[in-house]
Amino acid sequence: MKNKILAVLKLLLPYLAIAISILAYYIIPGNGKQKMTDHPYYVYFLLAFGICLLIAIIIGAFVSKVKNAVLEKAPFYTGVIVFLLFLNVITSKTLLLPTLYFPSLDRIIGLIVETKWFLLKNVFDSLKLLLTGFAWGVSVGFLTGLALGYSKHVGYWLTPVTKVIGPIPTTAWIPLALSTFPTTHGANVFLIAFAVWFPVTLMTSSGIQSIANVNFEVSKTLGASTLYQIIHVAIPAAMPSIFLGIFYGTVSSFATLMAVEMNGNSSGIGWYINWQKSVMMYDGVYAGLIIIAAICSLTLTILFKVRDKVLIWQKGVIKW
Repeated sequence: MKNKILAVLKLLLPYLAIAISILAYYIIPGNGKQKMTDHPYYVYFLLAFGICLLIAIIIGAFVSKVKNAVLEKAPFYTGVIVFLLFLNVITSKTLLLPTLYFPSLDRIIGLIVETKWFLLKNVFDSLKLLLTGFAWGVSVGFLTGLALGYSKHVGYWLTPVTKVIGPIPTTAWIPLALSTFPTTHGANVFLIAFAVWFPVTLMTSSGIQSIANVNFEVSKTLGASTLYQIIHVAIPAAMPSIFLGIFYGTVSSFATLMAVEMNGNSSGIGWYINWQKSVMMYDGVYAGLIIIAAICSLTLTILFKVRDKVLIWQKGVIKW
């Protein structure tokens, strides 16, 4: 009985925070400096969040996994809503922060809603560029790391080169890439690929080199060819390290994407953020940052799901 009461209280906490946030929105007078929006988008966001949470609670009544997830996250959701409450009060109800650089949540959410198709086009352009560079970086990085880790002869020549050029920040290559490649798009693909290549190469070679030699010796004794050892011994054993390199490369690719899209691009989220900053529209800057953070988080979540499927025997070791 006590556990049920605690569970109900946990589920009520987010709704209590939503109610207080809406009351504060209407009761506390605004500072008069923020640009007014046509609709109370912040209130709409809170109500939409409450409806989504209610749907999850209803589903949880029939699916225990969903129920446990909602109960576990309920205090966190409450904390997020309370944080947004204080942020909204500080930005739209007081003058503690300059309104030019800190727009209200109404303006940020409203901009996302009102320009959603334009933002989606920029997101699509960014993802197209990102996926192209990411695919090249993972492919070349995997093959380079495989060669470095498995072959001592290749490692003798390539390891010093990798150690020299790998740690150089990707942004340092921007002038050279722009002057070398015939198009800006090609240069941007190269820079993103380079940002992914080094961590994938490093972790792949490290994973293969950490495999005990006895595994290769046993497989060779049983008649395994070199190709068989690479495919069935080296790669599976190094998979945890390979995925780790991909995770590092993913974060680096997003950082590089933001940098390269501010150099000669006419579309993309990075270009959009830079454009909004140049015209002093900081609600657009924050909207772009929120979108890119959401995409990066979603991408990493998907990668962890793929990792758990591929490495089912290590599921839960690294959580996201």
